[in-house]
Amino acid sequence: MAQLQQAYQFERILTSDRVQHDVVYEGISFWKEVFLRFRENRGAVIGIILIIFVSFMAFVGPYMNAHTYKSKVDSHINLPPRVPGLEQLGILDGERNGKNVYEDKGLTDIYYWFGTDNLGRDLWTRTWVGTRVSIYIALLAVVIDMFIGMGYGLISGYIGGSLDLAMQRFIEILSGIPNLVIVTLFVIVLNPGILSISLALVITGWIGMSRVVRSQVLKLKELDFILASKTMGASTSTLILQDLLPNIFGQVIIMSMFSVPNAIFYESFLAFIGLGLQPPLASLGVLINDGYKSILVYPHIILPPVMVLALLMLSFNLVADGLRDAFDPKMKQQ
Repeated sequence: MAQLQQAYQFERILTSDRVQHDVVYEGISFWKEVFLRFRENRGAVIGIILIIFVSFMAFVGPYMNAHTYKSKVDSHINLPPRVPGLEQLGILDGERNGKNVYEDKGLTDIYYWFGTDNLGRDLWTRTWVGTRVSIYIALLAVVIDMFIGMGYGLISGYIGGSLDLAMQRFIEILSGIPNLVIVTLFVIVLNPGILSISLALVITGWIGMSRVVRSQVLKLKELDFILASKTMGASTSTLILQDLLPNIFGQVIIMSMFSVPNAIFYESFLAFIGLGLQPPLASLGVLINDGYKSILVYPHIILPPVMVLALLMLSFNLVADGLRDAFDPKMKQQ
């Protein structure tokens, strides 16, 4: 009887075979995990979509009508925006002060989606052509950070010693010179334009990135895995490219994304004060400068470039925040 009671002390509760097998989860690589976290960030995804949309319009928008960025029509000066279809709804219908400017001038079949400026040039075409300059500056800022800034910081931080001291003193000299002075010097030697801005970015645009990379290298090069690689006979180039670079690449990408809005605003500011592209060439800064002169009378001239510039800077900031949270999710909890 005692043996029978002992046999019934243990009963099988779970009868399903599915819950009695070990669950094996598929391994996820670091970059896939970063992508999944980035995809869950709605702000970052919206930023990517906006950047793609603005970039698409920058290269397709100028070909959506027959106007060029410098073509003038004397009878179409300072026309307000007029869009077919929307004019039936009372939006962007070409009216100013309660009067339809297009009908008053007999331009019943003419449409300018962003209006025209004080020389009769199409603002739609000029805005998207000017956006190309901002996209070029954004790409240039990323390239400068990735190659000059990252390489300079890696060499300075890893080699150390007197070389690091000399390289850091050189950076301090460069950073002590205002960027506006450097651009002005290039404008004196060269003509005002995109070349002067590009050279100014090449000279000083990588300083912030190099300092971040150097600080990360100084922290990593004292860890055990670097000592193990040295013990196994790894060369300096191997240590930098295969051991240090993969561990700081996330920080490099984040810093590059944060430097893009600053570079775009830098170009627009220089164009606004007359040190950037010169008319009839178009950039967002040039268009804002033109619209600023007549903002009280013709506000439609300044609105498109300001909106596109704000959209670009907001989008890159959203992407940078998303990348930061994806690479280091602990920072979001602090």
